[in-house]
Amino acid sequence: MNQARTRFRQALAGGRPIVAPFVYDGLTAQLARAAGFEAVYMTGFGTAAARGYPDLGLLTMSEMVDNVRVIARASGLPVICDADTGYGNPINVWRTVQEYEDAGAAALHIEDQVWPKRCGFMAGKQVVPMATMIPKIRAACDARRDPDLVIIARTDALTPLGWPETERRARAYRAAGADLVFVDGIVTLEELRHYSEALGDLPLLYNGQLLPIQQAGDYRFKVIIHISTLFTAYVRLRDAYRELQRTGALAGAPGFEILPEITATLGANEVLDRAERYKE
Repeated sequence: MNQARTRFRQALAGGRPIVAPFVYDGLTAQLARAAGFEAVYMTGFGTAAARGYPDLGLLTMSEMVDNVRVIARASGLPVICDADTGYGNPINVWRTVQEYEDAGAAALHIEDQVWPKRCGFMAGKQVVPMATMIPKIRAACDARRDPDLVIIARTDALTPLGWPETERRARAYRAAGADLVFVDGIVTLEELRHYSEALGDLPLLYNGQLLPIQQAGDYRFKVIIHISTLFTAYVRLRDAYRELQRTGALAGAPGFEILPEITATLGANEVLDRAERYKE
């Protein structure tokens, strides 16, 4: 039994949304834990970007699972994971779910995009027929060995097909067994309100940063994954590299005095204490 997974399942039954910031490696996962978050979201966009690729379905299931394992170990928190389209048909989805489960995922979402997929906020998305997606959701639910593993069904139908089809799919995916429903690609407050009002009787996940967390909590979402940390990291690193190249220095940059904090965040103190116990 996975304790983080059990905590996540229990937290879903609570009255407030679970907020999970985007993370993509061990350091970002540990920073999120140190900040006090109760869960993290392993972003597929960020996982691909950390390997130098765009989010266009270029990573394999094995590469994604490797990152699940890193983030679960590094954070010790429940990890909500991007599992793309499940990497194939229902039989592939079965294996995907068990690989993610073995790697320590607390939850994972599969989506109804045509493969190769693309980031949910990119233009040109296409979705498979609903009848193709439903068996994959059923397979995902049947494949889990730990009943606490949360299966999330994501639909990307909003941009290509509009709200009526999106709502139809969301309800069908929930009926097929998904624990949570996730409509991706919400870009306006009007869409956010419609999402909450039209599907508010379902357990929903929201991906975005249109409102502060406290206000977004009023929309009755069970889970909020917050993308702003990924954007912020990109902009600040981009600007730092540009400034260093242009001026030869970074104004106000921390010096080596920050090193103890970094190593402590990474768990150096625990490792060194452990080493002391085994000295000859």
